[in-house]
Amino acid sequence: MSFRGLLSADGPLLLPGAHDALAARLIQRAGFSGYFIGGFGVVGARFGVPDVGLKGFGELSLAVRDILAACDLPVLVDADDGYGDVKNTVHTVNSYEAMGVGALFLEDQRWPKRCGHLEGKQVVPVEEHEAKIRAAAAERRNPDTFLIARTDARAVTGLDDAMRRAERYLRAGADCIFIEALRSVEELERVGKAFDLQVANPLAGGVSPILRPEEYFRLGFKILPYGIDLILRVTRAMQVALEDMRSGRFELMGSGVGLREYLQVVGFDEWTRVEESYRLSIRPI
Repeated sequence: MSFRGLLSADGPLLLPGAHDALAARLIQRAGFSGYFIGGFGVVGARFGVPDVGLKGFGELSLAVRDILAACDLPVLVDADDGYGDVKNTVHTVNSYEAMGVGALFLEDQRWPKRCGHLEGKQVVPVEEHEAKIRAAAAERRNPDTFLIARTDARAVTGLDDAMRRAERYLRAGADCIFIEALRSVEELERVGKAFDLQVANPLAGGVSPILRPEEYFRLGFKILPYGIDLILRVTRAMQVALEDMRSGRFELMGSGVGLREYLQVVGFDEWTRVEESYRLSIRPI
């Protein structure tokens, strides 16, 4: 199914964030219909750095490639600001399309960008991002590619400007709007009434209210990427395990998944089948 196909189902679309290929495999095994790849989790897991613009398209696209290879669910990918001007944006969109990405969002932050719920953001002039959206929409190679225009203007120039920007990005060809870092349920209600299809960002520890998926949907938000929940929980689990090791007590030994279950997650049985099916049989002369 395509990403657009997911949107035809009733109710909210929950997209857990995959920071690596193992997370993507687990998301698929858990029964989700799609998933999200965001910069916050990827740069943290792959490079051990914060999401403050230290890594560009070259590094992030390789991570996306590896994650896609492990999971065939429809995916939404964070394409940051397109990594340059209009030609870079078109190159980013086309490159991700070639990998099989069905949905992307492009944001109007000024580079170096940062996580949308951190302080210190800046936004580019609306005309600059409007041109990127127009170029991306016109030059996408697959008409089914779903383009989301994200604005970070709420934290910089206020909600009124963010909504004006959203309207212009829609007219430029975006399929959907994402106003980042809304601060209250009242703001969610206002934005939800203004646009037909949009993204909410229930970011753990962020500035936006954390609501149940059904409540976001009631307010008008269909697409819900849970971008950092897994990376935060994985980080805590590893900290606890390392503390247990360092203590020398090993009280948590065996509390993780068993070896057999882990091998099932990473596809050991399927690779064993391939190996045994085509093993070269050498007969003595």
